[in-house]
Amino acid sequence: MLVARLDNAGDVLLQGPLVRAVAHGADRVVVLAGPAGAAAAELLPGVDEVWTWACPWILGDPPPLDAADLAALTERVRALAPDEAVVSTSFHQSPLPLALVLRTAGVPRISAISVDYPGSLLDVRHRVDDDLPEPERALSLARAAGFELPPGDDGRLAVRRPLPTPRDLHTRTHQGAEGGECADLAGLEPGYVVLHPGASVPARAWPPERCAEAVEALADAGHRVLVTGGPAERELTALVAGSRGTDLGGATTLAEMAALFDGAAAVVVGNTGPAHLAAAVGTPVVSLFAPVVPAERWAPYGVPTVLLGDQTAPCAGTRARECPVPGHPCLTSVTAADVVAAVEKLVSA
Repeated sequence: MLVARLDNAGDVLLQGPLVRAVAHGADRVVVLAGPAGAAAAELLPGVDEVWTWACPWILGDPPPLDAADLAALTERVRALAPDEAVVSTSFHQSPLPLALVLRTAGVPRISAISVDYPGSLLDVRHRVDDDLPEPERALSLARAAGFELPPGDDGRLAVRRPLPTPRDLHTRTHQGAEGGECADLAGLEPGYVVLHPGASVPARAWPPERCAEAVEALADAGHRVLVTGGPAERELTALVAGSRGTDLGGATTLAEMAALFDGAAAVVVGNTGPAHLAAAVGTPVVSLFAPVVPAERWAPYGVPTVLLGDQTAPCAGTRARECPVPGHPCLTSVTAADVVAAVEKLVSA
């Protein structure tokens, strides 16, 4: 089986139930992922191999269409000779360009959700209510293609285990990254709070100064706070961590971030990929959710969650990447005190 999901890490993590259903009925599963989603695909139970391909009709910052690159992908799929393919897309994406490539490569059976008439490109054209949570929407595609979850699988998000241990992470961070300072994880015990201030889409990010205030307020409330981020977010995480949080910006792989989330009492994060990573390890989430996409589809799935942010703001449903409303009111309305109260609610529960 070939399973394709070509956008970001969070989108790939949300395909976990679909992938497990396909894996239950297949001898081997190869996932075709985009550059930003490949590491997440590696974390999914049921995946045997991950291919990475930058898709010019899916990625937010797409490469130009390269005929030679497209031909190389076609020939690679032809050599793999999958019995079937499942093409997973978001509600605003079309599966048909990739279905054309796969059909050209000789894939005999292709399934996807498609609003548009697919002609002979799809064998299973699935249509679904787009107000479903994304994992349920994806799982419905797997079922339409003839695949069911294994007995006892509750359909929640999940990652491969074992994850790296805190001792492994402690050693790694104290080796330093690119000559930077080493984070101090001495005495790290489960029960800390993680704050992840970054977001791949600026409209979904809580302002950095509010994140910094939340670190201070959480520390005042007696919580140890770790601040996570990618390699390009080190300046942001240093600002947010200040003198009272532990700055782990750029210090973790995605699997190591999952391990940190796994030991947390709660994760404070916007509606971005790490929110779904927290859900995949079963950790409660304080979700700073900008309503540019609907929460009923994209909120953290299957874990206790407190949703913060004005879901009726004028930006609701716009899918805006940059906030279209002066002052970013949907998230600036959230205070550090709101976050502390949400964390306490989750911890006490």
